[in-house]
Amino acid sequence: MAPRQQQPLLPSFLYAPPSGVSQAQAPPAAVVAGAPSEPPFGKIEMFSPAYYAAGAVGGAVACGFTHAAVTPLDVIKCNIQIDPAKYKSTSSAFGVVMREQGLRGFFRGWAPTFLGYSAQGAFKYGLYEIFKKEYADLAGPEYAAKYKTLIYLAGSATAEVFADVALCPMEAVKVRVQTQPGYARGLSDGFPKIVRSEGYAGLFRGLVPLWGRQIPYTMMKFATYENIVEMTYKHLIPTPKDQCSKPLQLGVSFGSGYIAGVFCAAVSHPADNLVSFLNNSKGATVGDAVKNLGLVGLFTRGLPLRILMIGTLTGAQWVIYDSFKVMIGLPTTGGAPAPTTVPMEGLAELKASA
Repeated sequence: MAPRQQQPLLPSFLYAPPSGVSQAQAPPAAVVAGAPSEPPFGKIEMFSPAYYAAGAVGGAVACGFTHAAVTPLDVIKCNIQIDPAKYKSTSSAFGVVMREQGLRGFFRGWAPTFLGYSAQGAFKYGLYEIFKKEYADLAGPEYAAKYKTLIYLAGSATAEVFADVALCPMEAVKVRVQTQPGYARGLSDGFPKIVRSEGYAGLFRGLVPLWGRQIPYTMMKFATYENIVEMTYKHLIPTPKDQCSKPLQLGVSFGSGYIAGVFCAAVSHPADNLVSFLNNSKGATVGDAVKNLGLVGLFTRGLPLRILMIGTLTGAQWVIYDSFKVMIGLPTTGGAPAPTTVPMEGLAELKASA
């Protein structure tokens, strides 16, 4: 009895060639459509300096604009974390901000948010591409494929260490502006005010809690995303990724990114509460934050809103990042084992063993 063929879980019109044309007859340009045959910036070689620079630019665009777009949600989340007695729920918090600050209150801190997360995104995505490649080369082809998730985790964690140093000053200004009405109008007066009262060290007072929030978040974001994309092309779509249309690939990017974002929010939320508390309270310690918030509050205060915010953010960031890569003629992220350079003698051994 012939084995039963696995049925695809997605409708075939998303990835199949046009009616009357066999898979073998389908012209490659039509199947792998999406990027122009001649990229607008010329052909970019994979893993070249230009490739990594493109990752940095794409990361800055993806993170800066998405975080700035959800500033109203961030304002509500931070205020719930800092003053739960006044901002009792998401709906009541919206009402309080509207009554006391008007519509402009929902966009307080958008400038440090945009600049800070643009810088963070450039380091996060650009360095991730570098470290993922470097760690895969160090591991070698066999171990890179076998332990690819560890490579995703290590590459993203290393990148985030540097990315948070770039983000931290703007995060400090953002939290003060959003949670202390009257402290400053925005970046132009909030930044120098912190420097005058606390010195430049005041801008980095939340760096360790920021690492505690962002490093697990980013590890979960990249490793979960890469694995979900790979499983999607392996189990849901019966067509190799490079033969799928670019719109379908970008749809996979968004869906995988959204799911990864939900996990990111849950893993990093306690540290997010700590960052908000420490940046809002001069001289406060982690112990003060835990005592004030309580252990349950540390894990749950503002969590539903953050899941909504981070899920949407992460999905949008991945689709923007991959759209940028497609626009300049590069493949979307994920769907293949971690990249590695195979020496010629290693390639001969692999062919012999095959």
